[in-house]
Amino acid sequence: GGAGGSGRERRRALLWCVLVAAWERVRYAIPEELGRGSLVGPLARDLGLSPADLPARQLRLSAEKQYFGVSGETGNLYVSERLDREEMCGEAASCSVSFEALVQNPLNVFHVEVAIQDINDNAPRFLQDSFQLEINEFTSPGTRFYLGTAEDADVGSNSLQGYELEANGYFAVEVKESQDGSKFAELVLRRALDRESEQSLRLVLTALDGGEPPRSGTAQLCINVTDANDNPPVFAQDRYRASLREDAPPGSMVLNVSASDADAGTNARITYGFGKMPAKVLRKFVVDAESGTITLQEALDFEDTRAFSLAVEARDGGGLVAHCEVEVEVLDVNDNAPEVTLTSVSSPVPEDAPAGTVVALVKVRDRDSGENGQVSCELSGEAPLSIVASSGGSYKVVTASALDREQAPEHRVAVVARDRGSPALSSRAALVLEVSDVNDNAPVFEEAAYSAYVAENNAAGAPVLRVRARDADAGANGRVSYWLAGGSAGAAPYVSVEARSGAVYAQRSFDYEQCREFAVAVRAQDGGAPARSSTATVRVFVLDRNDNAPRVLWPAAGAGVVPRSAEAGYLVAKVVAVDADAGRNAWLSYELVQAPEPALFRVGLHSGEVRTARAVSERDAAKQRLVAVVKDHGQPALSATATLHVVLAESLQEALPELSERAAGADSPAELQFYLVLALALLSALFLLSVALAVLARVRRAGPPAVLRCLGAQRFSVAGAAFPADFCEGTLPYSYNLCVAPGRAVAEGAWLPPPPPSLAAEELLGAEPCGKRSPTSSAGAGEPFS
Repeated sequence: GGAGGSGRERRRALLWCVLVAAWERVRYAIPEELGRGSLVGPLARDLGLSPADLPARQLRLSAEKQYFGVSGETGNLYVSERLDREEMCGEAASCSVSFEALVQNPLNVFHVEVAIQDINDNAPRFLQDSFQLEINEFTSPGTRFYLGTAEDADVGSNSLQGYELEANGYFAVEVKESQDGSKFAELVLRRALDRESEQSLRLVLTALDGGEPPRSGTAQLCINVTDANDNPPVFAQDRYRASLREDAPPGSMVLNVSASDADAGTNARITYGFGKMPAKVLRKFVVDAESGTITLQEALDFEDTRAFSLAVEARDGGGLVAHCEVEVEVLDVNDNAPEVTLTSVSSPVPEDAPAGTVVALVKVRDRDSGENGQVSCELSGEAPLSIVASSGGSYKVVTASALDREQAPEHRVAVVARDRGSPALSSRAALVLEVSDVNDNAPVFEEAAYSAYVAENNAAGAPVLRVRARDADAGANGRVSYWLAGGSAGAAPYVSVEARSGAVYAQRSFDYEQCREFAVAVRAQDGGAPARSSTATVRVFVLDRNDNAPRVLWPAAGAGVVPRSAEAGYLVAKVVAVDADAGRNAWLSYELVQAPEPALFRVGLHSGEVRTARAVSERDAAKQRLVAVVKDHGQPALSATATLHVVLAESLQEALPELSERAAGADSPAELQFYLVLALALLSALFLLSVALAVLARVRRAGPPAVLRCLGAQRFSVAGAAFPADFCEGTLPYSYNLCVAPGRAVAEGAWLPPPPPSLAAEELLGAEPCGKRSPTSSAGAGEPFS
C-alpha cells in the first residue's frame, strides 16, 4: 500500500511538472497583512524540482520581484515584506502580484502569480466628521438630502454595505448605489418640520461594512431648521456624463451643469459648487459658481484614474440645495512607451553553441490599454539572433544560426518594443552578447614556403629568418609555438627554431663548399585541447664567400725549351689553376708580372696560355724567368703565382748546359732532384725506344701507340734526345701532344711531366648540397669567359 501510494505521488508530481511546463504559470492565493516569513507555497515542488535538484538548478526570482522571496534550501516561497492589498491595488476588485521564477541548467522561466485576498482591516470612514444641513420648515415629507459616500478601502463583502441613522421622529436614511457600484446615503424627511417646536437636530450617521466582525464609522448630522423657502433648485439632469482625453490640457472645459428654482428673488438665486469629494478629485476640477461650468485644473492620467465621479450642488438664496452627479470618463491616449527589461542574460556564449540556445530573457510591458497597450517585440541590428514570444509579456532571445567568434567576437543588438497606438510608441534596450572562443582554427603561416640566404662562414647562433603563423582563435587556443618537424637529410643539426617567436637560428657555421642548400620543416602548433597545427618549409641557401685562393696545378717548378726559330704566338706553356669557390669568386684571370723581356711573352687573360708575343731573336737571353699571377674575382680578390723557366735554344743538346746550370744554381734540393730525374729520363729514352721498336713487330695487331706514331713521323732529329713516352699523353685537366719536327732540337712547350692525376682530380672536386660531392666541370679551371 505504501509503495502504491508513493507511485501515485510520483505520477501526480510528474503530471504536475508536465502541466507546469505547459502552462509556465503557478498561482497562489494568500490573505493580505501576512507577517514577514509567512509561507506562500512550495514553489520548487510545484515547478517539478526536487530538493536534490535545487543546488544545480539555482532557483531564484527575477530582479523585479517585490514582496516575496524563495528559500535556496527548500524552494518554498515566502512573504518578504508587508502586503497591504489596499496600498497595492487600491479599489480594484481583484489584486495579484506577478513575477518570474528562473532556473538554470537548462535556463527556463516560469511565471508566478500570487492573488492577495482582502481582509476586513479597514473601517468605513466619512470624508468629514459632520454634515451641516439647513432645512426649511416647509420642506415636504419625502424630500431627500444627499449625504455623500463613506470610504472603505476593503472590497467585496468587507467593503461598505449600508448606513444607519440614530433613531428620531423626522428623518430616516436610505442607501443608494451609483452606477460605479459605490453606495451613498440620502437623508429622507419622513414628517414635516416645525421650527417653532424644534430649531435644530443632532443625529449620528453610521456607515457599516459586511466583515466578520463588521466595522463602522460615524459622522455627526447637524440639521438647522430654517424659515420657509419651499422651492429648492432643480437640476436639468440627475446624472451628467462627459468624456475627456487624458492629454487634455489644464483649462479644458468638461461640461456645463444647469439648475432652476421656482422661487423668486434671493431664494431663486442659484450658486454652484462641489459637494464632499476626495481631495485629489477637488484638485483636478473646478466649477464656476455662477455659470456651472466645470473646468479641468490638472493633467489627467488614464493609467492612474480612468473615471471620476463629481458631486455638484446647486444652492439657492434661501439655502435650499439640489445635487447631481457628473461622471467624467478619461479616454486613453498612447502616452506611455513600452518598458523593456532584460531579466537575464547568458554571456558569454561559446561559439559552438547550437542554434536555438536561449541567451537572454526579456520582459515587456505597456501601461496603456487597448491597442495602445498591445506590444510587439523585435531585434534591431545584424546578428545571428532571433526573438520568440513567451507568456505573460515575456520574450526569449535565442541563437538563430551558428556563431563564429573569429568573425564577430561580440554581437550588439537592440530589443525594440513597439505598441499599436497611433502614433505608435517604442522603446529599446541594448543587448551585448559576447562569444567565447573554441579551438576551431589551426595556425596559418604567412607563407607556405620560406627562403633564406646566408653567407658561409657565419657565426654560430646567427639569425637566419623568422617564420610567423597566425591563429584566429583567442587565448591559449591562439597561442602559437614553433617546432622543427624534419627536413632534408642531415639538415636538422644546422638550425634551430625558438618556440615562442618562430626565429630560426644557425646552429653552426656553414661552408658553401660542403653544403650549398638544405630544407627544414617548421610546425606551428596552438595551445588548444586538442591542439591544431600546420607546417611550412624553410629552404636555406648558403652563399659563397671568397675564402679559397686559386691553386696552381700546372706547371710545377721546372724549365721549358723554346726554339729560337719560334714565331709570334708560339705556345710556350699553359698555366692551369683551380679555385674551390663558386661564381665570381672562382672566375680566374692570368697576367705576367715579371719577365726579363716584357715584350717577348704574353699570357692569355682567361686561358692561361703563355705564348710568344713576337718572334724570338738572337739577342734574347737564353734563360728567361717568367712569373704569372692567377687572380679570382672575389671581393677582396685572392691570388697565386706560377714561375716558369724558359730556355731559348735551337736544340735540346744546346739547352742541356742551360738546364744543367739551372740545376746547379738551384737553391732547392727538390729542384736539383727534379733535373736529375729529367736527365736520367732523357738518357734512358733512346734505350726505351729501341726496346719499343723490337716489341713493335710482335704487337702490330694491337696498333702502334701514339708516341710511336710521333716517332714514325720522323719529327725527332737524329742527334736529338727524345722525351719520355708518357709526355705525349694529356695531363689533368689539359693534355698536349708535343713532338719535335725534323731539323729542330726541341718541340714546343717542352716541359717536364705534370703532377700525378690524382692530385689534379682532387683539386677539381666542387661542393654540392649537404651530404654529396661530385667532380666539377672544366669551367672550374678558370675559363668562364672563353
